[in-house]
Amino acid sequence: MKITGFRTLTTLQDWGRPVGDVNGFIDDGITEVPLVVVETDGGLEGIGVGSHADLDRLFPALDGQDPRATSALYDRMLAHVFKSGHAGATFGGVGAFDMALWDLKSKMAEEPLWRTLGAGDRFVPAYASALEVAVPDADLEALLQGWVDRGFTSVKIKGGLDLDRDAARLRLVRDLFKQNTARPALMLDVNESWSRKQAVRHVTELEQEFDLTWIEEPLRRWDAEGMAMLTRSVRAAVATGENLTGVEQLRPLLDAGAVDIVQVGSMWGVTHFLRVAFVAHAHDLPVSPVGSLASPVWHAAAAVPNHLALELQSLTDPVGLHTDHEVADGGVVLGDEPGNGLSLDDEAVAAVSRPRAWSRPDGPHVRPARAGLRLVTEDVRVRSTEHH
Repeated sequence: MKITGFRTLTTLQDWGRPVGDVNGFIDDGITEVPLVVVETDGGLEGIGVGSHADLDRLFPALDGQDPRATSALYDRMLAHVFKSGHAGATFGGVGAFDMALWDLKSKMAEEPLWRTLGAGDRFVPAYASALEVAVPDADLEALLQGWVDRGFTSVKIKGGLDLDRDAARLRLVRDLFKQNTARPALMLDVNESWSRKQAVRHVTELEQEFDLTWIEEPLRRWDAEGMAMLTRSVRAAVATGENLTGVEQLRPLLDAGAVDIVQVGSMWGVTHFLRVAFVAHAHDLPVSPVGSLASPVWHAAAAVPNHLALELQSLTDPVGLHTDHEVADGGVVLGDEPGNGLSLDDEAVAAVSRPRAWSRPDGPHVRPARAGLRLVTEDVRVRSTEHH
């Protein structure tokens, strides 16, 4: 069986709430979900999710190839963009194709991807993460109750600009998740919004009341020296890595002892996750995938020895995209359908109205000009009144 082509689709995720982080948020809670379908001469198709970036430039590396050669084809894609580099958005295109290739490989083996990857258990531990920074405190309990009802014992909130608000919300979720455990795991994600000393001051004050499991992306992703300083200064583990596009970008953090929880962006694909997981394992560090709309990586998480917990951001699927799993007992129970667990309702996807721009100027993927340069922290809820 040979690869003959690909097509792209875009569907929507309706989160049912504003979603984002301290850098910004999407008020209507509707975001686009790019899909990639790799076609073969045998009629079998593989599905990837995450990015449409540079697919036309990458596809010649796959055209006419046997899709089962997942590792070799991954490296062919990286080699194909050697001169311009694979970092940034291009890495998302590599990841989307990679997910589709692993889907084809496991479909050809007539087994679920977690089996193809060598996992012995279909259950993958997870934690609640609702991208809830713009959800009012009064609504937070009702929002997160769905995770509590499914047995979750750990939760991550977004914050970083308002110490009092962060404490109040940590207190609220700690009390809520005590329905399932006496000591819930609490994580705070600040999305690279602090300077070095801001990070130390903020976390140190929170730790007077809370036993934080980890502080996530406290500093810029490349600041190995700063994160090494932070992890030596606070009790909480430092978690980072989701925005690193390639194993080579992780090396300075590992060399500096700057990361305690190695995170991997799910949209970067299965092969990248596997490689990062094994590098982390060689350093006796746990690995954790970030982002919940890429269940192919959940299959990979089930197969590595050092997986800690995956981030589950939503309890619903995007429009027209079915994921073969169940959320229960504080994690994800992977299904038995051959492939990576994704299947498409083409008619439902085609009926989707115009896609919404996740990366619009006030959205969470645009870094504020004063991030890390604030003398007095501000509440994200007033961002819309800032002067430009």
